[in-house]
Amino acid sequence: TMGEFYLSELVDKITVYYRDKLELVKTNFHVDSYGNCLLKGDSERCIEVLQNIVENAIKYGDGSRISLHFSEEDGCVLICVRNTGCTLPDTELPHIFDSFWRGSNAEKHSGSGLGLYICRQLMHKMGGEIFAQIKDDCMMVTAVFPKA
Repeated sequence: TMGEFYLSELVDKITVYYRDKLELVKTNFHVDSYGNCLLKGDSERCIEVLQNIVENAIKYGDGSRISLHFSEEDGCVLICVRNTGCTLPDTELPHIFDSFWRGSNAEKHSGSGLGLYICRQLMHKMGGEIFAQIKDDCMMVTAVFPKA
């Protein structure tokens, strides 16, 4: 259900869920500071999208560091999940949101190839967007949430 919720609710849920989990595997988990604001959308679905992105960061990164970064543009909040040790070739980047597509770096991991595809469907339904880039050996997946 579409509604309104605070950015802090979303970030707190993700932080609480992953802080201990990542500490156990000795992954540095960093959450940037941000300005709290009201977002538009389904908070449960938004949590699902961010969890999926973080799970991928855990699965495909090198386990050294995962961080959340925040920015704002055009009435939206951008949450970027960044992990070190990107193992995905640049040439495969355009396909990561396709259904059933799995990267050449996914051989050792189980999965359906639907996670990011579903994330994109959910973000589009809520008037948001999701995109990815690779920079300095880091994978960055950014979810764009409309502000209320």
